Amino acid sequence: MSKTIRIGLAGNPNSGKTTLFNCLTGARQKVGNYPGVTVEKKEGVYKRDGQTIHVTDLPGTYSLTAYSIEEIVARDFIVSGSTDVVVDVLDASNIERNLYLAVQLMELKVPLVLALNMADIAKARGIEYDLELLSELFGVPIVPTVGSKGKGLDELMCAVLDVVNGENIGVSPEVNYGTELEAEMAKVQAMLEKSERDLHQYDRRWLTIKLFENDKDVREKVDIPEILKEVDEGCARIEKLLGEHPEMYIADRRYGFISGACQEAIRSTVEDRHTRSDRIDTVVTNRVLGLPIFLGLMFLTFQFTFTLAEAPMGWVETFFGWLGGTISGFWPLGSESALRSLLVDGIIGGVGGVLIFLPNILLLFLAISILEDSGYMARAAFIVDRLMHKIGLHGKSFIPMLLGFGCSVPAIMATRTLDNRRDRLVTMLVVPLMSCGARLPIYALIIPAFFPKSMHAAMLFSIYCIGIVLAILGAKILRTTLFKGESQPFVMELPPYRIPTLRATITHMLERSWLYCKKAGTIILGISIVLWVLTTYPKKTEFDRDYAPEQQAAEAAFKADVDAMNEQLGMPRNSTLLSQAVFAELDMLAEQQDYYEDEPGFAEAKAKKDAEIAVLKKQNGGAALGRFLNIRDRALRAGSDFDEAVAGLEENSAEYVLEVRKLDDAMADLKSVNEDVFAVVTLYLDEVKPSFDEKMEELEQGRRGEELAYSVTGRIGHMMEPALKPMGFDWRIGTALVGALAAKEVFVAQMGIVFSVGEADEDSDALRTQLNESYSPLVGFCIMLFCLISAPCMATIAVTKRESNSWKWAFFQLGSLSLLAWVLTIIVYQAGNLLGIGV
Repeated sequence: MSKTIRIGLAGNPNSGKTTLFNCLTGARQKVGNYPGVTVEKKEGVYKRDGQTIHVTDLPGTYSLTAYSIEEIVARDFIVSGSTDVVVDVLDASNIERNLYLAVQLMELKVPLVLALNMADIAKARGIEYDLELLSELFGVPIVPTVGSKGKGLDELMCAVLDVVNGENIGVSPEVNYGTELEAEMAKVQAMLEKSERDLHQYDRRWLTIKLFENDKDVREKVDIPEILKEVDEGCARIEKLLGEHPEMYIADRRYGFISGACQEAIRSTVEDRHTRSDRIDTVVTNRVLGLPIFLGLMFLTFQFTFTLAEAPMGWVETFFGWLGGTISGFWPLGSESALRSLLVDGIIGGVGGVLIFLPNILLLFLAISILEDSGYMARAAFIVDRLMHKIGLHGKSFIPMLLGFGCSVPAIMATRTLDNRRDRLVTMLVVPLMSCGARLPIYALIIPAFFPKSMHAAMLFSIYCIGIVLAILGAKILRTTLFKGESQPFVMELPPYRIPTLRATITHMLERSWLYCKKAGTIILGISIVLWVLTTYPKKTEFDRDYAPEQQAAEAAFKADVDAMNEQLGMPRNSTLLSQAVFAELDMLAEQQDYYEDEPGFAEAKAKKDAEIAVLKKQNGGAALGRFLNIRDRALRAGSDFDEAVAGLEENSAEYVLEVRKLDDAMADLKSVNEDVFAVVTLYLDEVKPSFDEKMEELEQGRRGEELAYSVTGRIGHMMEPALKPMGFDWRIGTALVGALAAKEVFVAQMGIVFSVGEADEDSDALRTQLNESYSPLVGFCIMLFCLISAPCMATIAVTKRESNSWKWAFFQLGSLSLLAWVLTIIVYQAGNLLGIGV
């Protein structure tokens, strides 16, 4: 059996390395993370003539100096012996910059093949290579490729196999670092060779060079005091002699070596000409037009991600609704089974509530992949870098922060575009302060409840502005405390514009989205189960309020109101036909709640009701009863048809107005049949029945409110009251805040439960009335402020853990934002009370 060959693909960002990897491995690839870090590890398989070649796509880096986690990961992977051959992918149109990494790989003394990628673009620019001479100068095979078209792959793999088999291996020259530095390095190299420290996997000259480059990772590995002392003294002597630190001097000598080789082997057939990319950049990176163009493209990305995803999100929501209904079908309707509740309310509801964002994730990474692969993302970061640099971040951080206005989950995942781990962490920690779409239902509930219509827009605008200001201040504080240190200079070459390949775009989109489903989903599953337990148990069996007599009183009042309509219908005043018919229908609905529509019991309940009403219609006054029921049922059907027809229509649209006219015409027809009966039907549908339904719902929600208060979540709300009171909050708000940990939108529904107003949403007038009667406008503003700043939803916490690869930063985000929200809300509430504002 032939030996399995392992190759590592190295290269600068934007060199086409990943496109080459996708061409080689196709669908035979997997994505994970390197142990202990968040850097992606892509692996795939390439088969040739029965030979299996394992390909690892190493992180894109400009060098192997330990400035970033990507550079350390790539270097450690190569040094560890995990690869038989390293293939360094070079951008043929920017060869000198790309060869800097190749020189460092040569210094590592690893088997090396250079892939001169995008050779077609270089040729179009008038650049010609003497590959035979260039290969001889560097002592390694060089193969031209065009990854986007799959050209040169066979030749590249032939060269790899030759190197593995010990063929076509040249002698790589050593870069000479000058008499002075070479003398100092020789002393240290001799000490390393005599050392008993186990550093056998490292070439001693390479270790020496890295020590003089002040490579912190290598210094930690060597950690021999006398050697480090000699290095420091040698660096001081060189700096005094040459006027610059050896690190800069080494870089200059490498570029000098590269420049000399390129002068020998590369020729340009045209002098200084502007490329298409240059012409586009005169507009795109223009000091005046650049920022508006960038903001416009970001707005389109935002719209694309969160507007186009609306319909697919509905499909996902419908699917999980269907799944929940199907699972529920295994139990009788109305079953109190704990297992059913766990599966449907806990697992399906919790995980489904997160996977509903999957369309956002797919579209977000589709848009980002297109912008990255086209070459624009580098320009975008360049444009806003000056603004972001003032708060200690780079231009790339602006994009995730902007996406945070839609949803923090994809925004935090978008921090993968940042090159530096410190910038990633700072950005993902402050992203939740950008008010996401999930908070909008809270604002939509609170603002109309406490503030006049003329202030609605101003209040909403102020909340969003507060979030932006806090995010900026938070980033600045983090960069000067936990993540202090000099900001790395923003050096990014502007790659030429290219048309992204379909394979690369789809691959990037799918692999990142799969990680979202696989990792975030499993964490969220566990949290969903915990939250379900907390809001469900313990069960309350004895209630503070006696609901049965109140229900009986409500039914008696309803019966009296129905019987009072007898005379208007032409029925005897003391007749009970109408109330008997109405209660027969209520009994039917109560019985049907225990059955699904396809079960015999459902139809039997309807047949029983029909039989009772048929008997009533034969009695004295039965004809009047029949007229009432007929017109009422027709009015209900007309209203139902109207609701179905206008679903999704704008109220001022021509289609909506047409449906209103149809409804008015239908009601006019009913009125013409019997004006007196129609008047009674209107009274019944608009006042009598709604009043009874509202009272019964209030009783049911009162029971549910007590159950919630008795649960662990409710008890936590009561326990939180001492901490909540300085903010003007009570246990009811605290309970809703605990529920909002699952998803911010849950706050509104939880408030509906504790205030016993039924199934509430942001348009619930009943809940707004209750809030207005219970709290002041100052408290209303403090609720919005706390929800803006406080702990993000569990999906955000889970993704922060996923992207930071540490629960430490996830819990830090959870705790610090909660503490910040608590402190600032107390300050605002107490100051407002002191000044008499909003009280």
